Amino acid sequence: MELHSISAPAITNLHTSISIRAVQSVDFLGLLFSNPNLSCRFNRRRPIRTKSKPIALASAFSNENDQAELDGFDGGTRKRDLRYENDESFHVSDVEVVGSVSEAEFVHSVELLERQGRVLDKLKAIQLHVLASEQWNASKLQLCHRNYLASATNLIHYLALRCLDVEELKDDLSLIGLLNLEAINSHVLASLTAIIRVLENMKSNTLNFDKNITGGIFSNKGLDQQKFAAYTVQKMKNIASSNRELLLGRPEAGRTTHIMVTVGEESTISETLITDLMKSGTSIFRINCAHGTPSIWSEIIKRVRESSQMLEKPCRVLMDLAGPKLRTGKLKPGPAAMKISPKKTDFGTLMSPAQVWLSHREVGPPPHLSLNANLYIDDQEFLTRIEVGDIVRFSDARGKKRRLKIAEKFHVFSGTGYVAECTRTAYVQSGTKLYLKGKNRRSFVGEVVDVPATEPYVRLRIGDLLIISRDSASQEHEPSVSTCGAHRITCSSGYLFDSVKPGEPIAFDDGKIWGTIQGTSLSEIVVSITHAGLKGTKLGSDKSINIPESIIRFEGLTSKDLVDLEFVAAHGDMLGVSFIRDTRDIVVLHQELEKRKLEKLGIVLKIETKSGFDRLPLLLLEAMKCANPLGVMIARGDLAVECGWEKLADMQEEIISLCGSANIPVIWATQVLESLVKSGVPTRAEITDAANGRRVSCIMMNKGKHIVEAVSTLDNILHSNSTKVKTDIKVDYTL
Repeated sequence: MELHSISAPAITNLHTSISIRAVQSVDFLGLLFSNPNLSCRFNRRRPIRTKSKPIALASAFSNENDQAELDGFDGGTRKRDLRYENDESFHVSDVEVVGSVSEAEFVHSVELLERQGRVLDKLKAIQLHVLASEQWNASKLQLCHRNYLASATNLIHYLALRCLDVEELKDDLSLIGLLNLEAINSHVLASLTAIIRVLENMKSNTLNFDKNITGGIFSNKGLDQQKFAAYTVQKMKNIASSNRELLLGRPEAGRTTHIMVTVGEESTISETLITDLMKSGTSIFRINCAHGTPSIWSEIIKRVRESSQMLEKPCRVLMDLAGPKLRTGKLKPGPAAMKISPKKTDFGTLMSPAQVWLSHREVGPPPHLSLNANLYIDDQEFLTRIEVGDIVRFSDARGKKRRLKIAEKFHVFSGTGYVAECTRTAYVQSGTKLYLKGKNRRSFVGEVVDVPATEPYVRLRIGDLLIISRDSASQEHEPSVSTCGAHRITCSSGYLFDSVKPGEPIAFDDGKIWGTIQGTSLSEIVVSITHAGLKGTKLGSDKSINIPESIIRFEGLTSKDLVDLEFVAAHGDMLGVSFIRDTRDIVVLHQELEKRKLEKLGIVLKIETKSGFDRLPLLLLEAMKCANPLGVMIARGDLAVECGWEKLADMQEEIISLCGSANIPVIWATQVLESLVKSGVPTRAEITDAANGRRVSCIMMNKGKHIVEAVSTLDNILHSNSTKVKTDIKVDYTL
């Protein structure tokens, strides 16, 4: 990411209170003194008898009382006096140390003092550079909304600092143990000013322990008390906290990080999914406007509001605009048949039967159960006759005789359902007849309904050719293979066909499949597949297409986005803006928001392209011109494909640091605990990744079979820093 001192976004609300704790070390020039009566002599002839001057070591830290204080501290050792000749013309070579203190140790201590002087000069130069950058960008800061002015200013300060080569200074600071430049992004000016004052006091050795150190800071030329008071650490922290709550809401007591879950049509089928997710720790629900319809979105939001009221837990809704994302076209669904497969060994021996859910359509799927298939029966009387232990017989789509053994009975929110076991592979379709014999040998018949169509796809292998055709988004096409042996799919976006050139890379389905553009025309693109699974990889409908090295020419919101914005304005709490690339996109967005008077609608900028990442400071400054609550989402899926997997970790850290300097809350998204969500078992790396999410304001999870369990696990990970848990895992430090 290119950082510039001009036009850099600002931090929202950093409140700093600096306290100075003086560590009176007695043996600053010789920390290894073990005898308090040791003395230094010049030329071995005269002991030093002048009055001792204790040296004060200092470090800056945040104080909740927002007061700068000086507290005497001896580090657990007895204070000692170091006496020396008051002769400014002495040379190190003239000094000989008596006792256990060597000449090398004394020389090292003098060099340390000299280093402090050099560091002080560098820090003062940096402070002037930071203040000059603020003046240089004054016109840009004046355009920011008053709510974001302090944050924008701090962002400018941070960008000014990042433009400098301070690696050597970092080393010098670490050697004297005074400041970590990596940790001051949210309160740059306050931290620089405080450490400069500390070094000045160390240099002069005249710290007044009865005087508040803040007064010394205010005395610096170029900084007045009013200006410094506006950028204290505590104030900046308060601003950051306020911005976070305005966008995401206030977290529950004892929690600092929100959990967001993406939901779709499946949440309208299950009566309890939304409620279960809230109980597990979800406080924000995300709806992707690229999928579903307004009727489905309305039902989801209705259930969220009802569950929130019932559980008395505040909950918000984020609605993502689809944006100009490139996707594969719709393929015609396959036959409406469902495969039921028990687990078997490589030799065909049964390991465990398939678990099948039987219920009426209105009952929906079972809660908290991982099953292989859901079969809905249209006859309520048939279902009431079923008892645990019964055998249900049927002929599958191939005419094979199969049977289901009823294993368990469950009472769910709106009815009763059954878990049945199937020991042999079966194919069930809508209209399949189920037969049950009662106790009096009377037979009952039920019919399977609403079996979903199988998902269509093309299977691509390395070396295959793929033809992408331009077509309407509303049309569906059969998966096909052309006469030349190439697979064929469609894409409705003209941006794709207008942007790519031969030789450029192209990726599908979040990077699962990669290829190279072989040829282009106005209506077709020929791709040679260069990366896929060993047995090939499926590519279906509505899968992402990324062209990381191509230049896509578009700006603002799509026509679909403008239609969806009307719905979001009426029902949503936050608006996710996808594929932000340039400040022009934000300008257009602000214009549309102003037309609709949506100054309170939260805005989330999704960073998922290289151009969006490179321009993030400018994007933040532009977004802060309006009063809307603001946040940034790190969309790691597309960002990794667009910029390279190996760069993702560093880019993620850069975004978090930049947004921290602007006091903008960050949402961490894509593949969080994905293995747990899909299979029920997490990987070790996923757990560590989730724990790192404590640094951001919100973590987003995508839907999956085990999403409720995954949310509960994530909630435990995020809040495992409680006192009780820390006590449970604390290492025994006693020797």
